[in-house]
Amino acid sequence: MNHRTIGHMPLTDITSAARPTLSERGPSPRPARLRVAVCCTAVAAAAALLSGCGSDSSGSSSKKPAGSASPSKSKSMDGMHGKAMGDPSATPANKIPDAEAVEGSFKLLDTRPPGMDEVKGTAWQAQGPKGTTVTVSLTGLKPGDTYMAHLHAQRCSADNGGEHFQFKKGGPAEPPNEIHLMFKADKSGKGMTTVNNKKKTGKKAVALVVHPHDAQDNRIACADFEF
Repeated sequence: MNHRTIGHMPLTDITSAARPTLSERGPSPRPARLRVAVCCTAVAAAAALLSGCGSDSSGSSSKKPAGSASPSKSKSMDGMHGKAMGDPSATPANKIPDAEAVEGSFKLLDTRPPGMDEVKGTAWQAQGPKGTTVTVSLTGLKPGDTYMAHLHAQRCSADNGGEHFQFKKGGPAEPPNEIHLMFKADKSGKGMTTVNNKKKTGKKAVALVVHPHDAQDNRIACADFEF
């Protein structure tokens, strides 16, 4: 038998030949496992975060403290809501049957805002079986603007009418304890309205003062009633 001699192969070559290369084995699974572990950790962290947000939105931290209330309108606005402030179509005070009426002509006040120099008009106050009826009629107003008028306890010469008349002095500064009229000027600058109160003022409400709705300190005009 013939024998062929095989040359000695280095041990390192044999090892290399027996072991597949990295490209033959494919990508190592370790990075894949690492990515899965990182992903799971991120998902768990996100779940914990969402769980925490959920408790804030539905738990005690997001709820209002006991006894708290939502923001609301000012007391003055709430007090005016639903109060009788005038009806332009109502029977004017000077035409109320079986009532004694007095009237007064408006005079301009130094506190009037700019553009109110042409304001003129008349106020009436009547007392009869249905209580007190007050009517205001003015021209020369700014078209589209809203105005307020109040009965006052002093003459126009005394601090431009002084304080509001009140049926119960020191009581609520709103109807029905006071008599307020609110009206809007039409396109020609005319404004008129009438309001009724079940109580009688007697001779204690001696003047009617008118001012812009949003500027009570800028009294435009005042009318004295002649009893």
